[in-house]
Amino acid sequence: MTPIKKKFDEVFAIMDEAFPNEEMRGYEGQLALLENPHYWLRLKRDEMGRLLAFMAVWEFDSFRYVEHFAVSKQYRGSGIGEKMMKEYLKEGSGPVILEVEPPQNEITRRRIGFYQRLGFQYNEFPYQQPPLHKGNGWLPLVIMSYPGSVSEEEFAPMKQVMYQEVYKTRE
Repeated sequence: MTPIKKKFDEVFAIMDEAFPNEEMRGYEGQLALLENPHYWLRLKRDEMGRLLAFMAVWEFDSFRYVEHFAVSKQYRGSGIGEKMMKEYLKEGSGPVILEVEPPQNEITRRRIGFYQRLGFQYNEFPYQQPPLHKGNGWLPLVIMSYPGSVSEEEFAPMKQVMYQEVYKTRE
């Protein structure tokens, strides 16, 4: 097993535990993204080399998009995620975009609150994630942005890049 594949297996285990099927590609689809020059995996390990958290990001000229961000189940609530995201936000310029589920239950409301405490803004305009699997429908999500809110018009060119580059689809 190559070192990259071994690291990816660790990431995918956390991803599979943290995200519903409709919000992520299958194993091979996620692994293939590592070939894309815009896609990066950021890893947070402890002193023993254990993977604590990961962030899967897309970096484009005019914005950054955090597609997946998760802390390993046994380390959630320890502040690792907050620290990791704060470090990422300091590193670049331009807006950072991410998708969240609408506030339908305690977990989704807590997730939105986590991002709001980090300075992300909840944007009210409608948004749908294209399907990541054949047979799935479009998924209604909410766009959050940092450092400020974006209007639907401001988001339109970012959405176009995301649909073409990330989701390989057109509206």
